This record gives sequence, C-alpha cells and structure tokens, in this order.
Amino acid sequence: MEQLLNILNELHPDVDFESREDLIDEGILDSLDIVTLITEINDAFDVSIPAEEIIPENFNSAAAIWALIEKLDEA
Repeated sequence: MEQLLNILNELHPDVDFESREDLIDEGILDSLDIVTLITEINDAFDVSIPAEEIIPENFNSAAAIWALIEKLDEA
C-alpha cells in the first residue's frame, strides 16, 4: 500500500490520499492521471488492469485501488 501511496503522491502531492474517498467523483484524478496511474501500477506491481476494471469505483480511493491490485495479483 505504501508504494501505491507514493505513486499517488507523485501525481498530486497536495492530496491526502489516505483519507479521500472521492478521487474520481471530485475530479482529483482526471483521465490522464488514470492512464499514468495504470502504467505505474503495471510497472510497480506487475499486474495488468483490464479495460473492464477501469471504472470510477475502482479508482475513487487509495483503498479501492489497492483492493483492485490485490484482486488482480491473485488472479
């Protein structure tokens, strides 16, 4: 999780990613951020995020992103 938080903080150092649960809903992460994030996650965690998993619910919080990474890592 710490590595994910580091990736998120590189995108937006001014955001408290540990407490926010509205990253997509409030426009904190935009489409370019998501593309960058997916690339970083693929590199850091060696998981591939399929297109059907790229939905707001999976990216609205660090916890949701982490749950997605864990789910994909188990597959």
